[in-house]
Amino acid sequence: MAGTADDTEEHTDASDAASTPRHRRPGRIALAVSVFGELLITAGVVLGLFVVYSLWWTNVIADRKADKEADKVRDHWARATDSGPGALDTKDGIGFLHVPAMRNGEVLVEKGTGTDVLNNGVAGYYTDPVKAALPMTGKDGNFALAAHRDGHGAKFHNIDKLRKGDPIVFETKDDWYVYKVYSILPETSKYNVKVLTSVPRQSGKQQAGHYITLTTCTPVYTSRYRYVVWGELVRVQKVDGKRTPPAELG
Repeated sequence: MAGTADDTEEHTDASDAASTPRHRRPGRIALAVSVFGELLITAGVVLGLFVVYSLWWTNVIADRKADKEADKVRDHWARATDSGPGALDTKDGIGFLHVPAMRNGEVLVEKGTGTDVLNNGVAGYYTDPVKAALPMTGKDGNFALAAHRDGHGAKFHNIDKLRKGDPIVFETKDDWYVYKVYSILPETSKYNVKVLTSVPRQSGKQQAGHYITLTTCTPVYTSRYRYVVWGELVRVQKVDGKRTPPAELG
């Protein structure tokens, strides 16, 4: 005998209930995997922001500070009445480095190579463990400098673009000192202070002279080793009223 309509509906409802999957809560392992995945994403975002800060924002901050200090130096030069070497060594900086091959504009040079100096987007001359010889004194020696390669202005980022024969020009209140690159050391220990000595024998020189040494970290984005470029003074050009740059700067 055929069932009633009510019996049919009850059977259908029971069948649907049996075929409909139950929604179960995720297990502990699945929940842990989900939480771990979210933590990895968060860590990735934080790491990305840190990279942006280290390699971009610190450059912005350092360049702004360096520009302000550079303006102070040029104002000091414009107001100075004496021209002795002592007048050039101000607390704001002693001059400007111009290296066309590095395509980084003019770089303010200050005293010291600690992070408190270099983080301001400048190059610094060594006072320890070897004391750099400032070219303004006219004495033989090595004008040894350092600057960051990445972050904080990254003034020596393109140091690997330098080749033998390229000009390195140091500008002071009264003179332009024109050097030419003669030797390059792509990698050496960061503890190798011999590259800074007054006669840099590792560059091939054996006699006293007027040298310049540029140092920075290598490989890029690390501080494991040091990259070194040596130059030798080829001439000095007096600064004229218009501060006409040497021909080597175009």
